[in-house]
Amino acid sequence: MQAAQKGFTLIEMMIVVTIIGILAALAIPAYQNYTIRAQLTEGLSLASAVQTDVMYYYATNGSWPTQMLGPAPGLGYKSKPTGKYVWFIDVDHGTVIIKYGHEASQVITVWNELDLRPRLGGNGAVIWICGRQQAPANVTDPEVPSTADNTSIPVQYLPSSCRS
Repeated sequence: MQAAQKGFTLIEMMIVVTIIGILAALAIPAYQNYTIRAQLTEGLSLASAVQTDVMYYYATNGSWPTQMLGPAPGLGYKSKPTGKYVWFIDVDHGTVIIKYGHEASQVITVWNELDLRPRLGGNGAVIWICGRQQAPANVTDPEVPSTADNTSIPVQYLPSSCRS
């Protein structure tokens, strides 16, 4: 009488290893994209306070601040905001410029700029245009003096609100 087989055969083990390899090949790129998008989000949350200051400056002075540091036409900051993934945030004629660096993914540090450009809506409210996003139809003056879009981060990594 033969003893009952115990354990796995070599072929069964090879099938399991192959399945794990295929799953890993699919999961790793998706995880990397998720990580990059999460790092970009840090810049957007840091920039939200600066956006509020730019809107207040415009409401008070009727023009966009030209710089971040110092008194008018600057916003009065003593230093530029930074973060774990954000090298610094700056302002240039109303446009909030987010520069990525530090511990950010190599993909972000090579293409490191995301711009948030202000425009005026039909009711005079400030509308923010993120990255490569197109100006909405209710923008009354699309030529409000602020800088052009210099966003250099590849489109596939931008948040959906910043794509065209």
